Order: sequence, then C-alpha cells, then structure tokens
Amino acid sequence: MRGSAGGGVGNGVGAPGRAARESHDDRVDRLRAQLAALPPGAPVRLAKRTSNLFRGRSNPAAPGLDVSGFRHVLDVDPVARTADVEGMVTYEQLVDATLPHGLMPLVVPQLKTITLGGAVTGLGIESSSFRNGMPHESVLELELLTGDGRIVVARPEGEHRDLFSGFPNSYGTLGYALRLRIELEPVRPYVRLRHVRHTRAEDYFAALAEVCRTRRHAGLGVDFVDGTVFGPDELYLTLGTFTDEAPYTSDYTWLDIYYRSIRRRAEDYLTVRDYLWRWDTDWFWCSEALGVQHRPVRLLLGRRLLRSDVYWKVVAFDRRHRVLDRVTRLRGGTPREPVVQDIEVPVERAAEFLDFFHREVPISPVWVCPLRQRADVRWPLYELDPDTCYVNFGFWSSVPLPDGAEEGTTNRRIERVVADLGGRKSLYSASYYPEDEFWRLYNGPAYRELKRRYDPEERLLDLYDKCVRGQ
Repeated sequence: MRGSAGGGVGNGVGAPGRAARESHDDRVDRLRAQLAALPPGAPVRLAKRTSNLFRGRSNPAAPGLDVSGFRHVLDVDPVARTADVEGMVTYEQLVDATLPHGLMPLVVPQLKTITLGGAVTGLGIESSSFRNGMPHESVLELELLTGDGRIVVARPEGEHRDLFSGFPNSYGTLGYALRLRIELEPVRPYVRLRHVRHTRAEDYFAALAEVCRTRRHAGLGVDFVDGTVFGPDELYLTLGTFTDEAPYTSDYTWLDIYYRSIRRRAEDYLTVRDYLWRWDTDWFWCSEALGVQHRPVRLLLGRRLLRSDVYWKVVAFDRRHRVLDRVTRLRGGTPREPVVQDIEVPVERAAEFLDFFHREVPISPVWVCPLRQRADVRWPLYELDPDTCYVNFGFWSSVPLPDGAEEGTTNRRIERVVADLGGRKSLYSASYYPEDEFWRLYNGPAYRELKRRYDPEERLLDLYDKCVRGQ
C-alpha cells in the first residue's frame, strides 16, 4: 500500500496500523506539550505556511501551534472503503494514496493543497456534491484538539456528537482536526465529459435540476455535474461519467487550458486523476491575471510551476507588499475591490441570482456547481434544507470601486441578495456582515453553546472575529 510523503499507510484492516498509530500519538503528545507551554490565557492559533483562504488577518505573524507534522495518510482500507487521515493531509496526497486501490474521497475539492481538516471545518464542494454533499458529510470520526486543551474523538453519536455536527463551518474556532476517518467510493479509470451549451438561464437551471434528480442525461448515467457561465447567453453544463475505456485522453496539466476547452469541445475524456485536478493547473481561470496563460510562458514554467499553490505564493507576496495597488495608483487607474466568493442558493432561485450578477457584477466566467445534502442530518453552523437542491456560484476577481465608495460595497450587496434568496455564503473569503445578521445566518445560539463547552476561556478566536473582522 502506498502512503503520503513522509508517512506510510497502515495495515488496511480498518484501524490504523500500529506503527502509524504510534507515530500519530507521538505527534499528538508533542502538540499538547506546545499548548501547555503557552502562557495562561494566551490565544491559540495554528502556525501554517500555506492557506487557501481569501481573507486577510490583522496579525498574520502571531505565534501558533506547529501542526505541520500532521500530514500523514495513516491507513486506507479498501474493503471497508475508509481512510484514516491526519488533518493537514492535502487532497493531492489523499488522492495519490486512494487511487491505487480504485477509490477516491466522496468529494475532492478542486485545488490540490486544500487540506482535509480545512475542507471539513471550512466546507468544500465539487462536481460530485449533487450526490455526495460536502466533505464533512463523509466523515465518520473526528479526533480534535479543543480550545480547552482536550483531545476528544467525536462521532455522529455519543458524548461529543454536538461537536461533530457543529465542527463544519467553525473554521478552527472550536478546535483543530488532528485525525479524520472518512468514507471512500470506487472509481473507474476514465471520465467522459459532455459540455452542453444553453442560451437561457431558466432552461439551463431546469436542465441542471433534472440531471441532479435523475442522475442521467441523454441515456447515460451521470457521476459528476458542474458548469461554467461565460455570459448571459453562454452557459455550459458539464456532465462527467465514469468509464472503463477512452478513445483518447486530453492533457490540461501544461500547455492546454481546461476551461477554454469547454467552449471548443462537446465531448472530452480525461483520466480520473486529471479530471479531479482539471481546475488546479490554472486555478480555474484566475491564472490569466498572473500572465501564465500564454503558451511561451507555459513552455518556460513547465508542469511543476503551473499549480494553484505556486499562484498562492504570488498572491501572498502581493498582499504583503501591495505591488498591484501601487502600480494602479502610479498609472492613475481606478481602485478595485476584490470580489472572491462562493455562495449557494436554491436551484429555483438560481436564474434570479445570475440575472442580478450579470447586471451588477462585471465578472466572467462564473463557476456553477449543484449541491444536495446526503441525508437528513443537521449541521447547525451551515444549515441547508436536505430536500432542496442548491446551486453554488463561484466568482473570483475584482471590480472597479466607485469614487467615494468603501471597499466591500459590491461584496455586501451580494451578501444581501444571497440572504434574500434563501442562500448561504462560504466564509473562506472576506465577509462584511453586521454582527447581528451574521449570527442570525450562522446560528449564534448553537455556536455559543459549543464555545461554552469546548473553549470556555475563549483561547481560540471567535467565528465572527475571524471571518469578518479578520483577526
């Protein structure tokens, strides 16, 4: 069996192998010692070298707990179709450990360096979400370091079931995931893609809802559904189907660009691994802003540098030094407001949201991904109706900031429309909610009760402080 870099995979019989388990326990003991060494009452943070969050912090240099060692796939059980994974394992590591067994996580977020712990506490979505929900819905067990210093194992039933269901969307403010046991599902070697164009939003979302309901289209089963909107009359529904054979496979890991192929090809084939990472090479389409969609540049950079984590380093450098802002001011350009969001609205209101977006937010393309909760389970900090199909819209760019307007003007307008349409917004990006509205949308009473039980001295950040105030 094959493990992640720096760690082996266990014995494959359900529980982590003894050697892997002991090394994990050693890492837990060292982490507890770090926590005990902090001054009483000192705030607790994670010291992370990487992040997939699009919101800044007021004190990014604050010291934190070193969890970098928690990056091991402890065990893959191909019979039970489960994996035991440490919280800092990236989905790239996890996929590399499971695919040799013909298995994959039920939901694989689009970027390689998103961690499993991060996707569970901060939510995630992908094209299997219309049938598998979000990453936290396939978690069977969580080992957590809580704010009061305890190591607890939370499951859907038992003493810590409230923490288990309240952990998603808590963003590390209730505790940190040290180990997770998750479900896996079988894969086939290839994915056949069909890019189906629509010219009216109403027809587009009606077709999307029907595919999600029946899991079929034009006589074929459908395993993956997402879409790309290039304009009000150019909307593509991309339907993926597992297959054992492929007449050819395309390669979007270097010179060719996946999102551009959507407009050119009605059908395509990818290996399952290349399908899972089809968006990573160009960070969806955001690599264009960094100038790396030109073929000579791609030839020079090679596959190793055409990755989302490399782009993240460029963006982090710009955030620290404000290079683009300075260039814009020197050229006399208009200040711009970053608009980086993922939101969900019920499919019945999706055309309404898209109409608003095209009228008032000059960003294109837009990513579309349907989502339905797997079962009638309550996730109190991000409540969705299990009987409703939702549509996620992802848009990541910037817009001109009108003279005299405060930064956040467009973001705040989007937040209000999403709430009016009965939707939700992911908190990985900058948020502008007033505090009373935030706690009404994200279940303040349930959060405060969990905070009281697992972080009574409030050594971890408060959710509003972290996600809105940027502390």
